[in-house]
Formats: sequence, C-alpha cells, structure tokens
Amino acid sequence: MTVLAKKEVIDHLTTGVMVLNSELKICYLNPSAEALLGTSESHSAGAPIQNLIAEDDCELFNDLRNVLSAGQSITRRAATFHTRDGSPVNADLTASLEPQSQHLVVEVQNINRLLRINRDDHSLFSQETTRKLVRGLAHEIKNPLGGVRGAAQLLERELVDEGLKEYTRIIIEEADRLTDLVDRMLGPNRQLIKAQVNVHSVMEHVIRLVDAEDPGWIHFERDYDPSLPAVSADEPQLIQALLNIVSNAAQALEDTANPTVSVRSRIMRRFTIGPKLHRIALQLDIVDNGPGIDEDMLERIYFPMISGRPNGTGLGLAITQTIIGQHGGVIECESRPGRTCFSIFLPLEDKVDE
Repeated sequence: MTVLAKKEVIDHLTTGVMVLNSELKICYLNPSAEALLGTSESHSAGAPIQNLIAEDDCELFNDLRNVLSAGQSITRRAATFHTRDGSPVNADLTASLEPQSQHLVVEVQNINRLLRINRDDHSLFSQETTRKLVRGLAHEIKNPLGGVRGAAQLLERELVDEGLKEYTRIIIEEADRLTDLVDRMLGPNRQLIKAQVNVHSVMEHVIRLVDAEDPGWIHFERDYDPSLPAVSADEPQLIQALLNIVSNAAQALEDTANPTVSVRSRIMRRFTIGPKLHRIALQLDIVDNGPGIDEDMLERIYFPMISGRPNGTGLGLAITQTIIGQHGGVIECESRPGRTCFSIFLPLEDKVDE
C-alpha cells in the first residue's frame, strides 16, 4: 500500500487550508485555498493575510488574533468575507493553533462552492429537460412545415397567374424561415472538432469582432492569467459561444455611461463541474457594468425564445449554453445593477475523478 505524504493528502482536500505565522503572514496554502483566494502559494508566501482578504473584514482578523493570543480554537458558521478583488466568500471557517510550531491553521469550507454545485446540478437537469422538449417540439413542427412547403411548390407549378404565384412563394419563404428558426432552437448539431486552443486568442478575436461595430465605444479591460494552458475545444464553436455573451453585454450597455466589459481568466484547482471533479479547470469571467438582469429573468435566460430585450430572439444564450455543455463545461450568471458577470468553466484535462 502506497504511503501518502501529509502534504499530498492536504493538497487533495476540497477544503481550503491556510497556515499563518504569529504575524498572520502566509506560510502555506493548499490548492483549494489558492482557488478560493485567487492566488498561488508561491506568489503569496510571506505576505500578510490582509493582502488577500479585504481590510474591511476586520472581525475576521480579530478572530484570528484572538486564537493566537488565547490558544482557543474557533469555528464560524457561514462567515462572510471578501477577497481583494471584491469577490464575496461565504464559508464555514475553523481556526486552531498547531501546538508544536504555534502556527495558526485555518480551514475554510466554501459554502458558495457547495451552493454552486447544487445550482449546476439543477441547471444541467434543466438543460437536458429543455433539450428533450425542444427536440420533440421541433419534430412536431418540422414535419407539417415540410408538407406545407411541398404542397405550395406543387401548387405553384399549376398556377399560370404570376400574381397568384407570389402567394405560394411567400408560403415557401415563411416555411423555410420557420424551419431555420427551429434548427437554431436546437442549437449546434454537428460533432465537435476539438484542438488545443488558446482561450485568450479566442477572446481577443471576439473583442475585435464586437469592437469593429463601433470602434472605441466600449472600454475593454483584460486580466488574463499568463500561466493558463491551452484548452481542448472546437474553436469556431467557442468563438460563437463567447461572441453571444459579449454581444449581449454590448447591447445592454447602450444607455450606460463609461461602458466597460472586463474579461478575467483563472485556473481553478480541484474543481467540480456537474458530477465530475477536475484536477484543473478554466474560469473565464465576462463582466459588464450595465443595468443588470432582472432577478426573475436569471433562471430563464438560457431557455430558447426567452429574451430581456423587445427585439431579442432569445436564442444566443441558449446556443451558448449548449456549446459549453458539449465541451463538458458549465456557464453561470450573477447580476445586479451595475455588474453582470457570466462565468464559463471548462475542464483543462480529460481525466476526471468521479
């Protein structure tokens, strides 16, 4: 039986583990803590914990100092704090003093992560249910449409009056339009052709496409992780998925002062997508400072024909969700006035842990 080193065991925990010295400086972060705080152990070693957690969360720092001074462990349920980039974290937190080294060991069980897994499970179930419904509906619509189109073609051949033929042409054109609409509702139906893709190059291509419509109107901010490896993806499909999101953001910013779209990429370690635990995954955030999405729309934005705009088709995000799902990933959205964030999570390796 292989004997695992203690560090290897800790590195495989989904619970974040931080080790701090008496000055609350970082001595160690396991991969889950790195993902939680958006940093790496090598980058943050020796830095004060205040560099990673917003100073406004002074109650948390006071609790940690009390553990150091009194030597008494503490547990905080559903504690809330913010990382330096402003991201909120809800977590069960336990802090205790290691008796030999007198280092502070902080365990953080991210409640956000558990809620996200539950939400993703529900989303995946809803996606599959919706796909089955749309497939069945498409079959029931396309069959009679084919009959209507065929009958119009036969009738057109029998007509001599060009004025009457104009009516049959309208029937054929409208039947074709409805067939195309049903096909778009079904989403991409060809098999993925995957290759190793640089997601930053794909994102830059999408930004150029959107910016070309009205150059310089939107300010694009980038926060790319240069260590991000290539992702196995169908590049044209991935471009389409990201283009739908950025185009929606651009349309939402039409009446916004200083319209801004921010793009952020990060590596997530020990990350769960659906029922699968991936060693590493890509997180790509696309954030705009527009008016936000109404709360009652958030649960329905991925359904076909559902749109928050009067002239919207309601197909862009449905297609995006299908494409991301075909890549083994998931898409999430959080929105409030002034900030809407679409987060795409994609596995960066084929091997997964069930």
